[in-house]
Amino acid sequence: MERYCGLDVHKDSVFMCIIDGFGFKKEHKFSTLTSDLLLLRDTLVASEVRYVAMESTSIYWIFIWRLLVDSFDVKLVNPLFIKQLPGRKTDIKDAHWIATVLMKGLVCGSYVPSQAIQSLRQYERYYSRLNKKIVDCEQFIDMQLQRCNIRFSNYISDIGSQAMRKVLKSIIAGNTTSVELLACAHTRTKNKHGVAVIQESLNGVFEQVDVDMLKLLVEELEMHERQQEECLMKMVGICNESYADPISLLVTIPGIRQQSAMTILAELGNDLSAFKTSSSLVGWAGLRPRNEESAGRIKSRKTMHGNKFLRVILVQCAWAASRMKSSRLGVKFQELKKRM
Repeated sequence: MERYCGLDVHKDSVFMCIIDGFGFKKEHKFSTLTSDLLLLRDTLVASEVRYVAMESTSIYWIFIWRLLVDSFDVKLVNPLFIKQLPGRKTDIKDAHWIATVLMKGLVCGSYVPSQAIQSLRQYERYYSRLNKKIVDCEQFIDMQLQRCNIRFSNYISDIGSQAMRKVLKSIIAGNTTSVELLACAHTRTKNKHGVAVIQESLNGVFEQVDVDMLKLLVEELEMHERQQEECLMKMVGICNESYADPISLLVTIPGIRQQSAMTILAELGNDLSAFKTSSSLVGWAGLRPRNEESAGRIKSRKTMHGNKFLRVILVQCAWAASRMKSSRLGVKFQELKKRM
């Protein structure tokens, strides 16, 4: 008789329940220290467990997955799909319930890519987080300049442009007069708005604290950009070594270039057997409208949350493809927009 184990994983504890079809049940609580997790694995081996399912939030499941995946048939289950009725809920009962639904074959495991793809995914997601930090940093720089009444950002399209960088470095170097800062502005900007207007937008009053804050913010911005370059180099190295063919195929799709191809590969992996149909893949990405209907009345058609990193890059690629002259996606979008 096969034995099944349910694990309810938390930040500082793991609740284990082992059952089989004859009523055998074994329960225990482990800490998340490495020695205790090794004891958990030994307990499962000694109990002749073959199938394991775990419910977890955040990233607390990752090390346990690495520890068990080579010795057991492990499934990571979505808590949404095995939620119990409230009222008599405890952690050990959760573990028992997870083991029960696993034994009955009522759950399927979440998609967990290979270790190489997980490594690529870490670099890619950190790169995405750095993008947000860079935007925040640029906004803080603009706010600091506004405190000094420097309105140069009103006349340029991008706060992070080269002209703005030159202005910042000039201020940090001690050149704070409008005449000195005017030399940093691009000729096209001066021709568009007028030299007098641009010079007046660079006429501000600086205290030493303003210069110091701008220096710190520029250093932080450059650090984030340097880390982005490092992440990008690591991603390119992994893809060139192991995934050159999938990348070369992805970049043939309109709207997709190397960096977006690496992001898609990091989120999806190169083995799509976990997705039975294209519709299930679209739903996993959070791009498929859900069905919520009762008594013939449609309550909602909102998309589910899905994989936000994959959803963002696919939407960006779709917009890029719609703007290509060789693509009909833009025309198709306008046709669908009229009906929807």
